[in-house]
Amino acid sequence: MQSDSLFAALGAAPNYAVIVFSLLYLLVSIYVYISLIRQISARTSAPVGEPTKRFGLPEAMLAAALIGFLLLNIGSSVSHPATQLGTRNLLANLVFTVAVVLFIVTFLRLRGFDIGSLAGLFKIGFVRALGTGIILLLAAYPLISLATTLTQSLFGSDSSRQNIVELFSGSRTIQQRIMIIVFAVAIAPVVEEFLFRFFLYGVIRRYFGRFFGITANALLFAAAHTHLPSFVPLFVLGSCFTIAYEWSGSILVAMTMHSLFNSVTLTALAFPEIFSQ
Repeated sequence: MQSDSLFAALGAAPNYAVIVFSLLYLLVSIYVYISLIRQISARTSAPVGEPTKRFGLPEAMLAAALIGFLLLNIGSSVSHPATQLGTRNLLANLVFTVAVVLFIVTFLRLRGFDIGSLAGLFKIGFVRALGTGIILLLAAYPLISLATTLTQSLFGSDSSRQNIVELFSGSRTIQQRIMIIVFAVAIAPVVEEFLFRFFLYGVIRRYFGRFFGITANALLFAAAHTHLPSFVPLFVLGSCFTIAYEWSGSILVAMTMHSLFNSVTLTALAFPEIFSQ
């Protein structure tokens, strides 16, 4: 009887250790992002990246048109939830999104904006951006996990997954998986961070302030993925990306965080037996 109790106690000990570690990790995560928000609040109204020129009415009109298009696309996805994402759809979305980014870049260049300075592309080096992105993503994971847990308690753990996740999990060829990996790790982070963090957040922040901009931008980012069970975690994720961009002054940090997050997600999908532990 004593030996059975000892084995039971030894088996329970790691569980308590995991719970304590998880709680400490969550507290550290909350502390890190509250500290970033406080540092942002203490700043003057100097724009992100310290640009020499600020967004104006033409950029606001373009941003409003882009937001309108996003809302129409979200509404269409809600009214046709059974639409399945395929390789051809993924490529078509990629080409269209890249075209939108190139149009915005051309528009801003014609308006006389220095995009590199405005986005803080040269404010910090790649190694520093990578290190900062890793640290801030590690700090964001407990917040995302908490949001995921709350969402699963409402929708259930067997709720549907995002279309891109379903496509990757159901892909039968290595070529298709490589294409999805390149899209999710190299292309989507650059394109989405440019659109949501650099342009849309930059315009909203210009007219409505930092914290309304962070909230509105995260709402758009989460809604644009058109997957209700992932809405709250994506809202938290988008908020962390925007806070990181605002705090660092460089879009490279947000892009790095986004790329790393997608890399970890795809790795978890590819090796579920490891991550389930």
